[in-house]
Amino acid sequence: MNLKTYLVSRQKLIDRALDWYLPKANRKPATLHRAMRYSLFAGGKRLRPILCLAAAEACRGKIDNALPLACAIECIHTYSLVHDDLPSMDNDDFRRGRPTCHKVFDEGIAVLAGDALLTIAFEIVSRAKPRPRYDMSTLLREVAVAAGSQRLIAGQVADLEAEGKKVKRRELQFIHENKTAAILQSSVRLGAMSANADARKLAATTQFGQHLGLAFQVIDDVLDVTQTSERLGKSAGKDVAAKKATYPAVMGLQESRVEARRLTSKGHKALSVFSNRDAETLHALANYLLEREY
Repeated sequence: MNLKTYLVSRQKLIDRALDWYLPKANRKPATLHRAMRYSLFAGGKRLRPILCLAAAEACRGKIDNALPLACAIECIHTYSLVHDDLPSMDNDDFRRGRPTCHKVFDEGIAVLAGDALLTIAFEIVSRAKPRPRYDMSTLLREVAVAAGSQRLIAGQVADLEAEGKKVKRRELQFIHENKTAAILQSSVRLGAMSANADARKLAATTQFGQHLGLAFQVIDDVLDVTQTSERLGKSAGKDVAAKKATYPAVMGLQESRVEARRLTSKGHKALSVFSNRDAETLHALANYLLEREY
């Protein structure tokens, strides 16, 4: 398959849907809606919603059924970035190659824009078509748990509390299983649910998402110390400066690369219940994330 063509086409599809779901920039309160759109349409790669759509395809589902869930996940991801960049959190001035939301709209509006993106995600989920195995309460619960106090927010809290401390590998894994992998894992799970996947395929996509989510974070940590800010579109080296708990800090750079390859390999193996043709895109995306340079 031509992965580059696939990614571009899916990005355009997702952007069109997001544009339709979000209030227009001039709708009152206009400042809030402009801030939401500023962050959501800042040039993100749309990896999580693309993985959602690819998982739906792997389970032989329809893209239209997965699209609301994919968009909801992207709204949650963007909200987490807006809040993550705040001075009280990771304090970053740049995201996706341009000033962060709070630098453009001030901190108060950035907080509210993040709140609104999180909230609208549930409205978008409510537009999805329930499946025989997965009713609306199941879809909403999936999103709520992934974004809640025991997953995404738990990881963020653990990340903040670990700053400047020497953490063990087990503690590091807890941070990133929740801060990063939880939403990525739910992306593929929701895609499978939209296709009414059976228990075996849902379990396979769940394992794939967990391994891929951790591999993604390992590579992210590696890139933070090996790439430039211009290449990354955000401030490089901030993790080291803030004494963050990262894989290179705990395991070393070379061992981190080995770990990323190991996790990606486990992700590939998790897809063995699918035919090679059905899982082709998920396999290709896993390799793409492992080999990315930004």
